[in-house]
Amino acid sequence: MVTVEFGDHHPLKPITVTDAKSRRGARKGSTSSSSSSSSSLAPDPLSSMLDGTDPLSMFAAASASEAPSLSHSSSVGDLGRKRREQEEEAAIGPDFEPWASKRGEILSRFTTTEKLSINLFMGSDKVKAPSPGSSAVSEKVRTRLEELDDQEEGSQRELLNLSQQDYANRIEELNQSLKDAWASDQKVKALKIVIQCSKLLSDTSVIQFYPSKFVLITDILDTFGRLVYERIWTMCSDPQPLPDSFTAADVNDTAKETCLNWFFKIASIRELLPRLYVEAAILKCNRFLNKSGIQETLPRLTMMIRGIGDPLVAVYARAYLCRVGMEVAPHLKESLKRNFFDLLGTFRQIHADSVQNQLVLQRVEIPQYLTLYSPAIHWILQCVAYRAPEPLLTEMMERCKTLGNNALLLNSVMWAFRAEFVAARAMDFIGMIKDCDEAGFPKHLLFGSLGRSLACADPPEPERLSILNEAWKVVTKIRSPQDYINCAEIWVEFTCRHFTKREVNTILADAIKHMTPDRAFEDAYPQLQSVIRKILTYFHDFSVLFSMERFLPFLDMFQKDSVRVEVCRAIMEVFIKYQLEPTRDPVILNALLHVCKAMHDSVNALTLEDEKRSLALLINGFISLVSFGRDFEQQLSFCVEARASFCNLEPVLMQLIHTVNQLAMETRKVMRGSHSRKTAAFVRACAAYSFITIPSLSSIFCRLSLYLLSGQVALANQCLSQADAFLKAAVSLLPEVPRTISVEGKQRSSESFLLDFINNFLAMLLVVPDHPEHGVLYLVRGLLNMVQDYAWEDNSDAKIRVYISALPLLAAMSQETYLYSIPKVDSNETLYGGDPKFIGEISKLCETLVGQVVDHLKTLGRDENARRQGALAFSLFGCLLAHADLRNNKLNQLAVNLWNLSHKHGHCDTRTSVRTLQSIKQQSQQPGMVHMSDMIQRLTLQSRT
Repeated sequence: MVTVEFGDHHPLKPITVTDAKSRRGARKGSTSSSSSSSSSLAPDPLSSMLDGTDPLSMFAAASASEAPSLSHSSSVGDLGRKRREQEEEAAIGPDFEPWASKRGEILSRFTTTEKLSINLFMGSDKVKAPSPGSSAVSEKVRTRLEELDDQEEGSQRELLNLSQQDYANRIEELNQSLKDAWASDQKVKALKIVIQCSKLLSDTSVIQFYPSKFVLITDILDTFGRLVYERIWTMCSDPQPLPDSFTAADVNDTAKETCLNWFFKIASIRELLPRLYVEAAILKCNRFLNKSGIQETLPRLTMMIRGIGDPLVAVYARAYLCRVGMEVAPHLKESLKRNFFDLLGTFRQIHADSVQNQLVLQRVEIPQYLTLYSPAIHWILQCVAYRAPEPLLTEMMERCKTLGNNALLLNSVMWAFRAEFVAARAMDFIGMIKDCDEAGFPKHLLFGSLGRSLACADPPEPERLSILNEAWKVVTKIRSPQDYINCAEIWVEFTCRHFTKREVNTILADAIKHMTPDRAFEDAYPQLQSVIRKILTYFHDFSVLFSMERFLPFLDMFQKDSVRVEVCRAIMEVFIKYQLEPTRDPVILNALLHVCKAMHDSVNALTLEDEKRSLALLINGFISLVSFGRDFEQQLSFCVEARASFCNLEPVLMQLIHTVNQLAMETRKVMRGSHSRKTAAFVRACAAYSFITIPSLSSIFCRLSLYLLSGQVALANQCLSQADAFLKAAVSLLPEVPRTISVEGKQRSSESFLLDFINNFLAMLLVVPDHPEHGVLYLVRGLLNMVQDYAWEDNSDAKIRVYISALPLLAAMSQETYLYSIPKVDSNETLYGGDPKFIGEISKLCETLVGQVVDHLKTLGRDENARRQGALAFSLFGCLLAHADLRNNKLNQLAVNLWNLSHKHGHCDTRTSVRTLQSIKQQSQQPGMVHMSDMIQRLTLQSRT
């Protein structure tokens, strides 16, 4: 019987087989030598099949006597090395771009319209009978090998004429089949699927699709590697899971045997490419065997890739090996570098007859073929360059020069290394780019890669102008508009970072020259938008920005509405953010009016309300930053122009009305006492502006509030006729108020909004003088008539509440001196001077209103609306208590009746009632308030029943 010792094993290493009986004798202290046979040469797993043996029946470990003992100091040293290795393995940080982020870009970039095929040899499902006379172990091993061989003898699945999407779907189905087979414990079937998928990577019949094929198939390999690793990990989890920093010593024998079994199965795969890929997929499993397994395996797999004849297939195999190497052992930089240097040695194969004939057959040009290498080379160099020291870049540049400045390689080097390293050698790179052969890889792509690095890091200051000149000599000669703008867009940022508006204006002019013919700009909106964003990032002084002669003509290339709005929005956002003080610069104002007009003109019937609000907010931000100082007429002229430009955005019109009203108030304040006629004329012009603009608003409450505001401004500036016009317009608008309005997309009753407006309107009427041609209190009467005729909601008390609210106003109007007034405006207190006829008119109107309220209370009593009746009665009681002359017996008795009515059914708030009584008691103690003492005796407080 043969037993296994687990050490540094791999099926391609020399194998030592030890007799178990001799091992047992040695452990008992026998001095006889163990009978063992060792092979100093690695047995070929394929040739061993011919002599009746196989690698799975020959594995064994080196004897325990061969393992050197460790001293205490060496154990401490190993622990230190482990700790350092763990720290290095954890060195991959968020600054390393993961493969997952590149996957989508590769799939979308490398596409084909040609038909694809999948050839799979999945083996047979027949069950083989065991050979007589064979041991159970060897028979089990042989059976597994025969199952793998079945893949070449069994059923063949060939899927032809697949589209790219069909191909991706079939590969995803295979991935799912792999998971299903694994879940149903069909491990050999799962391995077959992985092997056959790996073989597909040798097929370059549709060469332009190869990078995408690599992405799809390596997804399956990743799945397989994860399943194997998790399977072995699970076997080590009894009685407790392995720690993240486990060593081979923590792994039990069963898990080790399973792990070795997987490696032996893979070593028996006859073809190089699937054997390489599948072993790389489970590279991480070496951790279960020994600490140096990964370190020893990576160089061997790297050497195996040298046996791949197709350079494109080989470079992607190296990319996959570097990917799994970075995942499991990122500190093993030598293996990464070796892959890269081996890659350099294969570049001459690109021009070999076999490759050239294949390209001719598939009608693929050399530049297109070379781009197929980019993802793989980029990835390999990213791994090599990650946190690499600066001298490594120097070494890479020297290697590039040795290869005659291979453009593809040079491009990848500039992509991979830190921008600071590349920027410091910018002129060296430019010299190397000049020496490149442009036939295989266009120089403008190289300058694009260099420009990306210079956008992130600054080159030496003395070299910056030379760098820009050398780069632009190449960029401006690019004939293809798309290639031109792709490269120019990159260099715009470098120009903005280090130069003035003069250089930026030159680039804009050159861009217009290249992109205008045949309307090439229509296919380059993303790049043109990027140019604008980069300029706005570095130029916040808009007087400088708009002094560039070609900036606005550059904006004119954005002729697609949605794109033009996005660009204009970006400009306005930057202006509002960085323009800290108001401006009157005509260059800025004219340019931004043009920009805002473009945003406004994009609004149509299909524009969403959120979009309208967003645009209006930006335009209002611009308007608020325009100031002509004391040149009020110029400010008004600007508002007139803005009204004509932005008439479809109501929030902007409202902002303009507020601006004009504020302008009128500032005019009066600044020019008080001088040029009164001119000031009055200007204020009237402002009032006319508002009076003309307000009717264009659709929101009726916006119109009402702006009429009231504008009337207040006009009255404050002694423009009585204008104030009168605004207030009459507001009163005449009241009947048009709908019962419901939309608030945040929901229908709500308009009563509360209407009552708020009427109360504000009543408060203003105290200081508004009567018009000599319209009689006494004509505005109050007009308002109350409108309230009387308004179609209020059913079962509503709003009209009665307005009547109660009007009583305090009438009481204030009857005073000899009003509570407040407006300077230089004669209110009714001055006009009538306490005239008994005026007071009599007020009294009659009060009696009418009180009568209306009392009649309504009676109606509520008949309709059994006790709660509403009590609330209104208490409200009227409070009004009489505050404003009526309660020495009048009728009013006094009315107040007592209202109190009792409000408390009749116990619906009044007890706390409010108590506080009211306390207030009346305090008033009754003041001189001349005896009538209050008499009244309080008749006020009863009833509790709820």
